[in-house]
Amino acid sequence: MTKETCVEWTVSGMDCGSCAGKVRTAVERLPGVSRVDVALMAERLSLVLDEGKTTRERVESVVRALGYGIVPKPSSAAAIAGPGAEAQAHGAQASDPGSLPPWHRSGKARLVIGTGLLFLAAFAVSLLAGDGPARWGFIAATVIGVAPIARRALHAATAGMPFTIEMLMSIAAVGALFIGAAQEAALVVFLFAVGEMLEGMAANKARQGIRALARLVPRTALLEVDGKTREVAADILAIGQVVLVRPGDRVPADGTVLRGVSGVDESPVTGESMPRLKQPGDPVFAGSINTEAALHVTVTSAAKDNTIARIIRLVEQAESARAPTERFIDRFSRVYMPAVVGAALLVAVIPPLALGQDWGTWIYRALALLLIGCPCALVISVPASIASALSAGARRGLLMKGGAVIEAAAATTHVAFDKTGTLTEGRPRVTDLVPISGSEAELLALAAAVETGSSHPLAQAILACAQQRDIAGPAATAARAIPGHGAEALVKGEPAWVASPRFAQGRGVLDDKARQAAARLEAEGKTVAAVFRPGRLLGLIALRDEPRADAAEAMRQLGGLGIAAVMLTGDNASTAAAIAGSLGIAHRAELMPEDKVAALRDMAGKGRVMMVGDGINDAPALAAAHVGVAMGAGTDVALETADAAILRNRVTDIAAQIRLARAAMANIRQNVAIALGLKAVFLVTTILGITGLWIAILADTGATVLVTLNALRLLAFDPEAKLRP
Repeated sequence: MTKETCVEWTVSGMDCGSCAGKVRTAVERLPGVSRVDVALMAERLSLVLDEGKTTRERVESVVRALGYGIVPKPSSAAAIAGPGAEAQAHGAQASDPGSLPPWHRSGKARLVIGTGLLFLAAFAVSLLAGDGPARWGFIAATVIGVAPIARRALHAATAGMPFTIEMLMSIAAVGALFIGAAQEAALVVFLFAVGEMLEGMAANKARQGIRALARLVPRTALLEVDGKTREVAADILAIGQVVLVRPGDRVPADGTVLRGVSGVDESPVTGESMPRLKQPGDPVFAGSINTEAALHVTVTSAAKDNTIARIIRLVEQAESARAPTERFIDRFSRVYMPAVVGAALLVAVIPPLALGQDWGTWIYRALALLLIGCPCALVISVPASIASALSAGARRGLLMKGGAVIEAAAATTHVAFDKTGTLTEGRPRVTDLVPISGSEAELLALAAAVETGSSHPLAQAILACAQQRDIAGPAATAARAIPGHGAEALVKGEPAWVASPRFAQGRGVLDDKARQAAARLEAEGKTVAAVFRPGRLLGLIALRDEPRADAAEAMRQLGGLGIAAVMLTGDNASTAAAIAGSLGIAHRAELMPEDKVAALRDMAGKGRVMMVGDGINDAPALAAAHVGVAMGAGTDVALETADAAILRNRVTDIAAQIRLARAAMANIRQNVAIALGLKAVFLVTTILGITGLWIAILADTGATVLVTLNALRLLAFDPEAKLRP
């Protein structure tokens, strides 16, 4: 019986999509390996391994043979910071945990320096001793410089990948030597090394957005034990321990305020610019900054599960959810590379054979065509933009789970909003108590008994009102929610309900007087709950949940983007009309969960639909939409259930998220145009003999660097600035 294990490694040296493709293809061919996933920007290789057929060491040796570094991925939270972070886990503060070694210490930089010195030496010989002796210097420079490239090409070929940039480069360099272009061959090898180094520097710059998130969490914490504090590593904090967070300190772990009142700057986590007041019982996030007074915080999450760690995991794992455009380019490149090789062969052979042209001239042009045909720039054009957009969004509390979500969000034409907790604050308060049989105290006591233990916003408002009036409800058992209607429980052995007037009317307890009172309250935009026992209505409770301060502005911004907005709610028609009217949007009321799904499917027939809800009660609707967005300040549900999440609980962030997605797709189109446009131009000029080998390698590496730098512009993109009037 075999035992399969999920294994992860950190792979360094991957600078473009073809690098990730080479690692994936080579590893997939090993026996006992399945479900291989290579994340370029996260530098992650994950797979399921049957170690009875292939060992971990074998996987590592295959990857190293391709020219990449590989180490097992550490399980500690420190690993999230990227290379070099582990050395910081025990409190060392001298260096940046996400920093990279100096550029000149990398293997690619050493290749640049070595090939550059060899080329300069050969060039100096040509000046001092003439072209004859210099030719041998250029040949030596070419052979020494191309040797490591050819070795990687051979390893890739034996792994089933004959058409790689290393193979094309090796053929071009060796071919140039055979036709007497030794000086140009040496220059091409040097330029190739420079291009690879620049690609690596650009790719690492793109990764810095993710590494910067990891640096938000402090390495140490002040642990409180028996009234005394001592400094410990933050990644060893356990749930239930208490830490002291002094003014100016970063919070070392997700937790709940135990003692103290202070303003906390959550902008590093959610992007919210204004500090939020925190008092006992309020949650705080790892990485946020205490601004005013000391706080004593009870840890609620281990380091590997804190909000920052989960955001980083989400951003890294989002690479696996590749955009349809990216999948198409991958399929295209697999056909494109052999086609380029075939075209180069025809260019080398047909003119000399059919037209009697010079063999050397056309072989030279064919070799240049091989270099121009490398699809590195095209393959990286999408993932580089996606990674930059994900990082830019994460810094502003806008999370999207991969390229597929970004592409779908960019195409959004309709946005459907839940009401309670999404368009409104989700913190309603009791405005009216209307007793029908009995007193206000009896009415409120029974309602509080039924709602005890419920987390629903309306239930919390009723319980808060009872607490303010110092009214304690009797003990209740068998409490349960009635989806779309309310709640019920056994109170003193007899059923009791807190439910919508419509549900109460169906139970036959709502008379004309009660119906008129409910209608009057609902006309005022209030939500009405009927409190009753079998055959007896105790009374009505009216509550109101005000729209969020930015909800109307959000609707204006969506309109400016050409997007239609609608509110879908289970609340009564009058309340829904009052809220929707104040926001200037369409609405559909009194919807059960299945009715919301049906409404979304109807809207999907007219365009691309985004659904925005709280991530809990709206789960079916979120799943039914093209893009489901959860509102929630760092909750597990907000981060893990929907396609995307808004951490700041700001409705305007929906428009910002769509704007960011559209900017990402525009950036992708620009990158594809750059990659294909440059290749098309140099393809023609090469065949016509206008440009040669060294221009060809510049066209390839230059295009790769250009698309990567263009993608990096998204890191500075501010979707909110674009939406302000």
